[in-house]
Amino acid sequence: MKMQAEQEPDLPAVQKRVELRPYNTMRVSSTACRMVTITHRDQLTGLYREGVLSGPVLVLGGGSNILFRSSTERLVIKNEIRFIRPGEETDRHTLLTVGAGVVWHDLVRSTVEKGLGGLENLALIPGTVGAAPIQNIGAYGVELSERFAALEAFDLKTGRFRTFTGEECAFGYRDSIFKRGKNRGRYVITSVTLELSKPPHQLETSYRTLSDWLVRREISSPGIQDIYQGVVAVRTERLPDPSVIGNSGSFFKNPVIRDAEFDALKTHYPDIPGYPAGTGRTKLPAGWLIDRSGWRGKRIGQAGTYERQALVIVNHGSATGQEIWDFAKAVKASVRGKFGIDLVPEVNIIEPEEEHD
Repeated sequence: MKMQAEQEPDLPAVQKRVELRPYNTMRVSSTACRMVTITHRDQLTGLYREGVLSGPVLVLGGGSNILFRSSTERLVIKNEIRFIRPGEETDRHTLLTVGAGVVWHDLVRSTVEKGLGGLENLALIPGTVGAAPIQNIGAYGVELSERFAALEAFDLKTGRFRTFTGEECAFGYRDSIFKRGKNRGRYVITSVTLELSKPPHQLETSYRTLSDWLVRREISSPGIQDIYQGVVAVRTERLPDPSVIGNSGSFFKNPVIRDAEFDALKTHYPDIPGYPAGTGRTKLPAGWLIDRSGWRGKRIGQAGTYERQALVIVNHGSATGQEIWDFAKAVKASVRGKFGIDLVPEVNIIEPEEEHD
């Protein structure tokens, strides 16, 4: 009996002059010259063959870690590849392969409900699964790289799919190979494979705000559901809901400095917090630096910092991407002037095309 070949999915239409305000959580207005929405990996092969992907491309997931400073001439690929597929299992672990367009928090909630551990500390991080390894997302003592097994990506240069291991992703603090040099913008991540734990789970509760939440509720032997609920509660209390007020979460990375520099700062600011970040290095909370520089809750026009967390820059209504960027630069300059520390954006800044090399 002759086997019927799997039918190639239909190619999506390319839209023109698309308003991107609904597609970014900072809620800034920007126009995409062209945009295409993909729902299946093989559509990328077809679009490549048709020459649609021949120019500069910008991949857009949940739009939660991005700031458009202006409109963009690049082709915007809206990634909506959504599936969750179980893989190999052992007595202690199971592999889960997830489509890049799946909403990250939906995945975390689903794994916790199924009793699978490893992602509970990463609850309520906005965005999609495909964006998670690019940024190497992390929160409350856990980073994605610790749960990562592999990913599949489409190479826009060669038109072929490639699998990346964790080592090949070269993960760093809020960083990966996909954010650097010639690899930036070269790949479209189509799926991510994670290694999750079965009971009994090893839990991460060392982060102070999370451990304090557990203590207040007298939870001495927490499970993954308790961690999940605690993280959701803490994040909800401290961070604004993007559906209520435009924001991209933490705008800057927490800076890492040498221990000697930290000791020098301690002499002037005895209450400055610091956390070990490897041999001879200390991580500082950027929110504390911004707060002590006088920026928490401050507003210039429609741009400002969140009143409960200075690390979050918000759009109070109609701020443009450039106005938000100007505000961020003013915050950065103030912290530099007071503490001698350069803040680096965690948010992906989409520059005007004329500023690109």
